[in-house]
Amino acid sequence: MNKQLLASLAFVLSLICLVTVGSTETGAAEKPNVLLILVDDLKPAMGCYSDPHAKTPHMDALSARGMRFDAAYCNQAVCAPSRFTLMLGSHSTSTGLYGLGSQLRQVMPNAVTMPQHFAKHGGYRTESLGKIFHIGHGNHGDPESFSVAHFKEKVIEYVEPASTDGGKLTREEAFFTNQKLGQIRSLPRGAAYESPEVDDSAYADGRVAEETIRRLRAAKSRLDSEGTPFFIAAGFARPHLPFSAPKKYWDLYDPQTLPMPQHEQLPKDAPPVAGKRGGEITNYKPVPEKANAEFSEELKRDLIHGYYASMSYVDAQIGKVIDELDRSSLADNTIVVLWGDHGFHLGDLGIWTKHTNYEQANRIPILIVAPGVTAAGSSTKQLAESVDLFPTLAELAGLPAPQGPQSVDGVSLVPVLQDGSARVRDHAFHAYPKRKLGRAIRTDRYRLVQWMPYDGGGDIAYELYDYEADPLERENLAARHPEVVERLSKILQTYPAPMKRGG
Repeated sequence: MNKQLLASLAFVLSLICLVTVGSTETGAAEKPNVLLILVDDLKPAMGCYSDPHAKTPHMDALSARGMRFDAAYCNQAVCAPSRFTLMLGSHSTSTGLYGLGSQLRQVMPNAVTMPQHFAKHGGYRTESLGKIFHIGHGNHGDPESFSVAHFKEKVIEYVEPASTDGGKLTREEAFFTNQKLGQIRSLPRGAAYESPEVDDSAYADGRVAEETIRRLRAAKSRLDSEGTPFFIAAGFARPHLPFSAPKKYWDLYDPQTLPMPQHEQLPKDAPPVAGKRGGEITNYKPVPEKANAEFSEELKRDLIHGYYASMSYVDAQIGKVIDELDRSSLADNTIVVLWGDHGFHLGDLGIWTKHTNYEQANRIPILIVAPGVTAAGSSTKQLAESVDLFPTLAELAGLPAPQGPQSVDGVSLVPVLQDGSARVRDHAFHAYPKRKLGRAIRTDRYRLVQWMPYDGGGDIAYELYDYEADPLERENLAARHPEVVERLSKILQTYPAPMKRGG
């Protein structure tokens, strides 16, 4: 009788163990996976954002699956700081991480990034490929953020020898590979664009797509065998300069039909500190090296053609990754986010690339597909910031809200994902550091920029733009509308004093 009782107890205990293990595995498997797609220098010049010229069928299809944010803004229009804001949920004015060479762990050694939060609170395996954190200009990224070693790829890349004066190290290649940083001006300039007849994998973005597909397959296997959810961040370099892309993507466009800049003067009555001429683009040939040099119509058209071709190239790579998500039956339980780190000037205001507080440098695309939450083909005019994605993704995954120790400045956009008419903020904030620090408030209608000395003393200058009356930012209206300046300045006063520049 005792033996029968013991045998029965053993059988019951074994069933309990099986149920418990099965429940644990099911619970882990039910956590949504995260695929975070980061695209360098991508402005919302896509078909899904009503650009009639763009050939972006794969990003458009992704938008059709979920929600498109029509009023999304980066928090600083520079690669490294913008990526810090995304991964930390913190404004650069809260961290002091304003520069391309800013060192996260020197300034904030105990900071908890988005992937660290997912690993700690959700048991996620976190991986990164391509351009995630900025690597270059003395910056080495943040290996601590991910479970496995980063899959690094090139940002500056050429196939044709003529583009690099026969294979020489170019200025921008040196910057992005941390070579000869003290000798940049002595190095040759690389080409601003090239279009050889090569396969997609001849350039880094094609290889990042291929590796992301391999990682998704491995993640699917782990998910099935162990129940481990994944957080994969895949970063694509184009349409960052140089506009290097296979010829077939250049051939998608007739350059004579592409949009040329409508207004090429800096805004009337804007403070001198706000303007930009030259900069990054002068490190590429055949761009004139003098900051105030005129660009020929042919050069402008070639650069714009290169941007669109590069965007179509990266669109095709994103399409391959999403196809694998579908093929692996992962799409139904994977949150997909597409994010551009900042916008891009294509000759508007006479400015090229980014590094300003103006609309074209700061408005970004954000697409979110959250199964069971977002309605297919939905959109919202809710003002959103890069810092909002950290708390949003944490809530979607059922994780605790991020608490830092860094200041978490973002708000969750989940109510908006559930209902595009919901509102969780009435403005977006961004900043840009130059001789003065420019902090900006963007509302549905206006942008106010306050240029203030770093020590808080001295003269303060303001810019005000009304996007209902003047979407091209032709004139600074601050002197004509002091009441609007005063109202928006009060919003700025609610923000903490900006941190000094960090490492």
